[in-house]
Amino acid sequence: MSRPTPDRRPLSGEGPVILKVPSDPRWLPLALERFDEVLVDHAHCEKKAAANALSLLQVYPDLPGLPAQMARLAREESAHLARVLDLMAARGLTLGRDAGDPYAQGLQKAVRTSAEGRKVDRLLVAAVIEARSCERLSLLAEGLEDPMLRRFYGELAQSEDGHQSLFYRLAVTAAGGDEAPVRARLDELLDHEAGVLNRIGLRAAIH
Repeated sequence: MSRPTPDRRPLSGEGPVILKVPSDPRWLPLALERFDEVLVDHAHCEKKAAANALSLLQVYPDLPGLPAQMARLAREESAHLARVLDLMAARGLTLGRDAGDPYAQGLQKAVRTSAEGRKVDRLLVAAVIEARSCERLSLLAEGLEDPMLRRFYGELAQSEDGHQSLFYRLAVTAAGGDEAPVRARLDELLDHEAGVLNRIGLRAAIH
């Protein structure tokens, strides 16, 4: 069976967040060439995803459905982290200090400052990050030669697709169940995300 061509691949799985722009076609060759760097960055991403889930639980414990969902998500992301750390150990890699993620930092700059706006935006930014992660991990699953790594990244891409849907649903709940303004705000954030990608350029990293 032939692999799907990039122009036929959905940008972000089957969830509600449809990315405005695909990754630069040069990203995958760079990521494969410098896969050890990508793997270390991936570990930091999983670590921060688990921490963000717990942070959302801490800040918004009254949002219906969020506490249990974030507790489960933190556990799942921590399990992903453990698997990535095992892969790193097998390749003789160490985690090191986190140099920061200009992609996530760029998205955070668009978060509104009002209490209600911030709540919705934090959830939507998380959904956008998960959608981009889904796309990038899907690319790795297609491009890596090792069958085990292909399966691993394919599984993780499916997980990220589910996560972006979860965060979107929680954003709608945070907006009182009114999906129209959430969809409009998501569209604005996706425009912003496209600009962030363009500004930070190619990186041997998940984002």
